[in-house]
Amino acid sequence: MEKALGHSCHYVTAVNDKGEIQAVLPLVTVKSKLFGHFLISVPFLNYGGPLGNHEGVKLLVDHASRIANANGVKILEIRSRSELPIALPVSHRKITVVLDVPEGGTDALWKQIPAKVRSQVRRPQKEGMESRFGHDQLDGFYDVFTRNMRDLGTPTQSKKLFEEIIKEFPNDIAVGCVYHKNQVVAAGFGIMWNSEFEMTWASSLREYNKLSPNMLLYWDFMSHAIERNAKLFNFGRCTPGAGTHKFKLQWGSRDEQLWWYEQRAAGAVAPSEGDSAFQMGPKLWRKLPLPIANLLGPHIVRLIP
Repeated sequence: MEKALGHSCHYVTAVNDKGEIQAVLPLVTVKSKLFGHFLISVPFLNYGGPLGNHEGVKLLVDHASRIANANGVKILEIRSRSELPIALPVSHRKITVVLDVPEGGTDALWKQIPAKVRSQVRRPQKEGMESRFGHDQLDGFYDVFTRNMRDLGTPTQSKKLFEEIIKEFPNDIAVGCVYHKNQVVAAGFGIMWNSEFEMTWASSLREYNKLSPNMLLYWDFMSHAIERNAKLFNFGRCTPGAGTHKFKLQWGSRDEQLWWYEQRAAGAVAPSEGDSAFQMGPKLWRKLPLPIANLLGPHIVRLIP
């Protein structure tokens, strides 16, 4: 998977005087002339910071801070799902949205979600749309995903990355597609961890928006996750107040704060924060033919943490 991303991950550990590991922290360098030099605990994803006792975590983050200072790192970012006992400034610019699965599973959840949402799920069903799940749905997922991302003006990862994720975690990955007359119109790729399922990537084709295939996609992914004993459905991260945030909340879900701790060089801005220097990029990307966007995208997006 490291080869698919084009980065190598290093782990730093804190040990006591007996040689026992007290904490561990993954650190990935994301570096380019275009975007700058970043040191991230887990890039591209929402969380995956240090594990261990408080003292060990503090030591590791202090060590990471020194590495960042010594190597001219633009932004050191420790991404966590919970508050950490460290002194770095924290950013709450991103949140994740989760839905608790009620007792009674799928039937109980269907009764719990708002009537308007149930109506939106029924619409694509009435149009004859159906969902299919399995690793063999990767091609359909990738076709829809890359097309939608191109239309949004965002480069996407290579298919090789998704293949490597499935290869590494075959029992934890769910890939699903919504079909309309044998055409894939919406698709998702998610990860099961313990009793939680996270919809990590999802897209639908804009020309089918009136038929709401994305609503069926999410509902069927919820049902699929519940069949696998999920107790929490995670919609993934978003920006507070954005359209995707409102979409995720309509299911009766709740916000969960993310804790991203950062050390920044003077004036440092991440590409994802809307720096004016990068505003032209999405406009140009939307105009690219899809094959060219898919060819160039993996070489660019791996540089944006």
